[in-house]
Amino acid sequence: MGDSEHQRNVNLPPGFRFYPSDEELVVHFLQRKASLLPCHPDVIPDLDLFPYDPWDLHGKALGEGNQWYYFSRRTQNRVTHNGYWKAMGMEEPIVTSSNGKIVGVKKYFIFFMGESPSGMKTNWVMQEYRLSDSSSSSSSSSSSRSSKRKSKTDYCKWVICRVYERDDDDNDGGTELSCLDEVFLSLDDLDEISLPN
Repeated sequence: MGDSEHQRNVNLPPGFRFYPSDEELVVHFLQRKASLLPCHPDVIPDLDLFPYDPWDLHGKALGEGNQWYYFSRRTQNRVTHNGYWKAMGMEEPIVTSSNGKIVGVKKYFIFFMGESPSGMKTNWVMQEYRLSDSSSSSSSSSSSRSSKRKSKTDYCKWVICRVYERDDDDNDGGTELSCLDEVFLSLDDLDEISLPN
């Protein structure tokens, strides 16, 4: 697929703003992809994050303001050309507003320049959304044929990533953070604190 065709698939129509909630990302996009159903609008591209550095996402992922969105395969390898993504804090459940059911999980990663574990922390943040285990197993067990079941199980390994650059001077950097988001992101500073034995 050429760059111009790829751009046409990623760009939004005039006047359309892509600003989904966590619940919308999981329910309306990730669950549909895992169930092999079409996403409407089909604007989030599939992208193998690694080995892309976060500043290389422009033109490859769906960009909205200072945020980039894309589907990727869930992987343990989070090393790029110039650094690596390090997991921060605990996982945060994503619940539906209608019945409070847990439908997904959000995990934070911070980008570090250099080689692990001595890299230099940057302001780049990735929120990785995956289906909760109950959502994954229910979508994969609903198929009656084994080939479809294998395909659906494979698709449950998809995640949606939201990448953005934090602005330390201005907490209003285009991304609203919940209280839990702030707590999870502050946990990475605990590595620098030495506690008495």
